[in-house]
Amino acid sequence: MIKNADVVIVGTGAAGLFCALHFTEDIRILIITKDAIDKSDSFLAQGGMCMLRDEDDYNSYFEDTMKAGHYENNPQSVEIMIRSSQKIVSELNSYGVEFEKNGRDYLFTREGGHSRPRILFHEDITGKEITSTLLDNVLKRKNIEVLEYTSMLDIICDKDNSCCGIVMCNRDGDITLVRAGHTVLACGGLGGLYKHSTNFKHITGDALAIAYNHGIEVEHISYIQTHPTTLYSEKPGRRFLISESVRGEGAILLNRNKERFCDELMPRDIVTAQIRKQMEKDNMPYVWLSMENITEDEIRNHFPNILGQCLKEGYNPVSGYIPVVPAQHYFMGGIKVNSMGRTSMPHLYAAGETSCNGVHGRNRLASNSLLESMVFAERAAYAIQQEITSKGSQCKNLDDDYFTHLVNYEDYKDIDALIKGYKSRVLNEIKKEENRHE
Repeated sequence: MIKNADVVIVGTGAAGLFCALHFTEDIRILIITKDAIDKSDSFLAQGGMCMLRDEDDYNSYFEDTMKAGHYENNPQSVEIMIRSSQKIVSELNSYGVEFEKNGRDYLFTREGGHSRPRILFHEDITGKEITSTLLDNVLKRKNIEVLEYTSMLDIICDKDNSCCGIVMCNRDGDITLVRAGHTVLACGGLGGLYKHSTNFKHITGDALAIAYNHGIEVEHISYIQTHPTTLYSEKPGRRFLISESVRGEGAILLNRNKERFCDELMPRDIVTAQIRKQMEKDNMPYVWLSMENITEDEIRNHFPNILGQCLKEGYNPVSGYIPVVPAQHYFMGGIKVNSMGRTSMPHLYAAGETSCNGVHGRNRLASNSLLESMVFAERAAYAIQQEITSKGSQCKNLDDDYFTHLVNYEDYKDIDALIKGYKSRVLNEIKKEENRHE
């Protein structure tokens, strides 16, 4: 079976949805997602989204981002992100996203690595507020079709090694070829490969393996960020994140004797290292997080989701301590892209956590991810729209017979084995890069 689209987007997180919304309504868009439509990591983001407050804030925001990334960031990408932030916020407002305000003025919170408060938020479910609002807008567009429980198995390349679509399958294993002029990979990171992660388990870096298989440039695959504070649990599954903004508002980390042992507002990799050192010293599988410096009203109003989850696990942050442990959280590497989201393969783009445009460097500054995803997703949409307007869609020249013969169906007979192989490929590539750095 062949399905046609001008643009196919893989992923329904902030990057994929924001990208889709920036095409004119005469462009046919197909979005697919591996699980349910709201099961992307963007929905899980708690703390907030950064915004340049004013011109006086630019230098410190730039420096905070570069310092957190150990100065391995791409300065041009960092500048693009920061300079675009106010425009992104304005667009989100137009879609209906509500950030916390005091009257007409935004309220800002602060997280680790930031020299001042510059993070917009909606309670402690900012990601859900943004992504669900974007999704509502996408579902209203007649030119956008969304398919749930549909996995990308591969990309399709023509004789010139240009991307002309994807191979996908539904949960029944039915395979469909998508003929598309442009493909955008916005399918998240790789947290599902790890035992302890804040990510959904189905997000396993398939696009990275596909990129390696097709010789597409991938960068910094071993740059994987651990979040310092996730709720300790012995239950299997995804780890619940205790937002960085909790520490930004005054929460402190304590050892087994309830003594403070570090500066909680250092960048994440430094706090993570200090927590692990303390856990080893205490011979404990976690450390304690105390919210004693935050008022009960602030906890209930700013962090209701965190409060509710802690209470479910038997911990009351209002009157006691929370056990926390580091867990895999974010992927700073990815498919290498330029400032317009273009990969090394023609007609193939990447955005969000799947991509690496150099904004984050070796370590992501807190709350830059939602902003970065949308800034560069919009730029990718702009580049594609311009190309379609000027050149049309090259896939329209591929007749059914030619297009079908670009695919070897034997490669997809055992889908479980294929996906297992993708996971192994990504883990092996991570290990190889780690060994090169030793």
